[in-house]
Amino acid sequence: MPAHEGHHRSYDAVIVGGGHNGLVAAAYLARAGRSVLVLERLGNTGGAAVSTRPFAGVDARLSRYSYLVSLLPKKIVRDLGLDFRVRTRNVSSYTPVERDGRPTGLLVGGGERRTREAFARLTGGEREYQAWQRFYDMTGRVAQRVFPTLTEPLPTRDELRLRVDDEEAWRVLFEEPIGAAVEDRFADDLVRGVVLTDALIGTFADAHDPSLKQNRCFLYHVIGGGTGAWDVPVGGMGALTDALATAARDAGAVLATGHEAVRIDTDGSAAEITYRTADGEGTVAARHVLVNASPQQLAVLTGDQPPTPAEGAQLKVNMLLRRLPRLRDSEVDPREAFSGTFHIAEGYEQLATAHAEAAAGRLPTAPPSEIYCHSLTDPTILGPDLVEQGYQTLTLFGLHTPARLFDRDNDAVREELLKSTLAQLDAHLAEPLADCLATDADGRPCIEAKTPLDLERDLRLPGGNIFHRDLSWPYAQEGTGRWGVETRHTNVLLCGAGAVRGGGVSGVPGHNAAMAVLEELGG
Repeated sequence: MPAHEGHHRSYDAVIVGGGHNGLVAAAYLARAGRSVLVLERLGNTGGAAVSTRPFAGVDARLSRYSYLVSLLPKKIVRDLGLDFRVRTRNVSSYTPVERDGRPTGLLVGGGERRTREAFARLTGGEREYQAWQRFYDMTGRVAQRVFPTLTEPLPTRDELRLRVDDEEAWRVLFEEPIGAAVEDRFADDLVRGVVLTDALIGTFADAHDPSLKQNRCFLYHVIGGGTGAWDVPVGGMGALTDALATAARDAGAVLATGHEAVRIDTDGSAAEITYRTADGEGTVAARHVLVNASPQQLAVLTGDQPPTPAEGAQLKVNMLLRRLPRLRDSEVDPREAFSGTFHIAEGYEQLATAHAEAAAGRLPTAPPSEIYCHSLTDPTILGPDLVEQGYQTLTLFGLHTPARLFDRDNDAVREELLKSTLAQLDAHLAEPLADCLATDADGRPCIEAKTPLDLERDLRLPGGNIFHRDLSWPYAQEGTGRWGVETRHTNVLLCGAGAVRGGGVSGVPGHNAAMAVLEELGG
């Protein structure tokens, strides 16, 4: 909807970008009685949290980019009255491996007894399971104490440390490279790798990186919901952003798709936003501007010097199968193995080797990745005919593939990487994955892959980084402001994933930016 059709030339708040964080902010502000306009460049809202039918003539609505939910606070769902649900995965993970010439693996989930037996089957004893329990009991306590702070004003480092109230946990998670804790607590290479993967999602780092960016990534992956559980969005990720768009509209916000903001002029108390449509340019005034885009895009809009982009480092692959493949490890049901996170080439040493190869400018020889099957937990994303015929989806997320590797020829490197990644999966299957792939209406295999450069092109993610920049600690540092969304322009706030406590599908930056505005306005 063009801005002028909403009968306003001025709004209390203009939100640049209609991704999930922008929609959260819009819904909160509109429900508080403020006039709100959302300017979205694309023809639809949702950003990276959308569901699409990527395969011609096939009734499968997949979460194309982001795909699981952990960091979305129930508070936001309740506050906004969202018609949105998640389902818990019964299996946390399965990691196949070959040992002593036979296929085996580690299945985590299905109850304490089964998990204990799986550890014993892999490692030959109780030690690793007991270490696993102690470690995740510790992270669970941290999650209970840290997660509620994400929708509060930023605590100081000392305040958060007091809230954690566990010096060992603080040292392990906040002060020392996570690799030290992994190596100190676990002896089995495969178990070490499974633990480490949460520190490497979308983050190109070694286990011992002194910057601790891997620790920050690990922290956000284990605190979600106060439990660390990663849940499946019913109806796909687009169900969340559809519900948010409905909540914002119902509260009175104007959502203008096909409207690209190109400049923000502000004196700190009032702002003018210039936008572009297919019909030309226009302007709209606002008291506050909330930017649901990257810090780089924010700088471009305000005429400031953009920060250096943080490099993305992931491969995202969507697939539709006629059936799940059989496993070489015949003791595990594929429906269980693929319902959790299926780890591939993610032993501890394999991860270190892959990082070293990529850092040297080469594709990893054994690309690490993880897969899960959305449709096993939530078949609603498939049409009834596909469900009846036993079709399933697979989502693959590859690690240690920094954007620099694709610079020479994105298309060619993408195909090379996809081939070698699927070969790593095939090594643990009793039949080639290619034999299980469905075909679309044109007879093409139902598989699509996205590199960091593809994400930069499609979604304007700087460097293809899914977090917009390296994740931040969830406490105040110099220049972070009260809510972690403030910028050097008093009335311009950053409400995207690049805000402090951003990253992932959380809605937290959108909530916090709205709270910052309402605090200033006294409502």
